[in-house]
Amino acid sequence: MSRVPLRVIAISDTHGYHDRVTVPDGDVLIHAGDLTKYGKLEEVREFDTFLAALPHRHKIVIAGNHDWCFQREGDAARALLRHATYLEDAAVELEGWRFWGSPWQPEFMDWAFNLRRGAALREKWDLIPDGTEVLITHGPPLGHGDRTFGGLEVGCEELAAAVLRLSPLFHVFGHIHEGAGITRAAGTTYVNAASCDVFYDPVHPPITFLLR
Repeated sequence: MSRVPLRVIAISDTHGYHDRVTVPDGDVLIHAGDLTKYGKLEEVREFDTFLAALPHRHKIVIAGNHDWCFQREGDAARALLRHATYLEDAAVELEGWRFWGSPWQPEFMDWAFNLRRGAALREKWDLIPDGTEVLITHGPPLGHGDRTFGGLEVGCEELAAAVLRLSPLFHVFGHIHEGAGITRAAGTTYVNAASCDVFYDPVHPPITFLLR
């Protein structure tokens, strides 16, 4: 398929408040995890209704640490997500552009899709293929969009190394609500698309970027 420019809209960490997020039109909608608050199947059903009403011709969703049903009841959760492509350590090519999505992040308070820092996470990032142009993870890499309210940088060191090695055009993530925004380094644009702030109020607008 020939490559065409794509307008991409990125959101994350809506935590069930998706109906309070004004989503601009575009070609691709990305949700980088934590679509639910409690990880219940009914929340996925409601989120899919929200997706169905949006005009974007491509929609990509990954899970986050709140989205327990995708880890515990994966088949049922994926079946409810009828209006998006769900990625879990998997790729999709859209109009010539290569996307990869993964829900994992460093261990924190025994949430969903948690792994210990080091080898366990490195094994997941080693699955990302060369040539990935848009990388979607729930958690941030170390040093980009990962600074907490308390001033700590809590991103994944192994993910940061993988991004430097793979050099995707864009890396979209969320998880650290107070880190929302855009940074750039070494040819990659890092997008923390968290919609909610630290008080779970969806005040951060979606982030738009162009693949061209």
